[in-house]
Amino acid sequence: MPNSIRHILSLSGGKDSAALAIYMRDRIQGMEYIFHDAGKELPETYEYLAKIEAYLGTKIYRTTPPNSFDHWFKVYGEILPSNHRRWCTRMLKLKPFEDYVGDDHVINYIGIRADEDRVGYISTKSNIKASFPFRDDGLVYADIVRILKDAGVGLPTYTNWGRTRSGCFFCFYQQKIEWVRLKEMYPQLYEEAKSYEKPNKVNGHIFYWNKNESLSELEQPARVAEIKANYDRAQEQKRASKKNKGLMSVLADFEDEEDLREGCTICSI
Repeated sequence: MPNSIRHILSLSGGKDSAALAIYMRDRIQGMEYIFHDAGKELPETYEYLAKIEAYLGTKIYRTTPPNSFDHWFKVYGEILPSNHRRWCTRMLKLKPFEDYVGDDHVINYIGIRADEDRVGYISTKSNIKASFPFRDDGLVYADIVRILKDAGVGLPTYTNWGRTRSGCFFCFYQQKIEWVRLKEMYPQLYEEAKSYEKPNKVNGHIFYWNKNESLSELEQPARVAEIKANYDRAQEQKRASKKNKGLMSVLADFEDEEDLREGCTICSI
């Protein structure tokens, strides 16, 4: 039995975990900050981590797994991960975290907010206990934006071109509009993601990142135009639904998160 408990805060490269690191900086002495680097992150993710490090005044430890995404892709028969086959999270995020912890007793701080109803992919090892300061203290999306703004860190710059999540650039949880924007911003990464859509070695079937629609189909001009039109229409409906909100909510500007997030907690908070 160890004499002390380790305090570890997992960063994803996203806004919530960044805000949590800022929120907890002066509350826990000896906090360890870690980032599970799958090697398939956006350039902006690494830039954002550097900004967080500068604010915290300490190094964020990278738990880079010994085996890459491509290694595990082959191990799993070249079948793409999905919400039903989350081997990417298990092997590239959760396992490196548990290896980093070992048998030590740990409190792992996780940036799930009070306005979120999700648990995600969290270790079930008995020596690792999860803590949710935002949920416990009643902090919601507007609070997270305020924390980041007041610290001078701000939101990740990938939000400027419409991406709503951190994690791998080919995350299967992202929306179709995010795939369109990925192609526009990083065509080489889009092509890399597309290259994984091929017959697998288990049964010869082809699995797509977007369930039944391949990236080759999604990138066709007519389909891109349709996706953008659908997105614009949904955003207009959302704006219309806000017209009856109170004045203080309108003035707050950041009263709601743009999109309801789905995904693995350890990847995308």
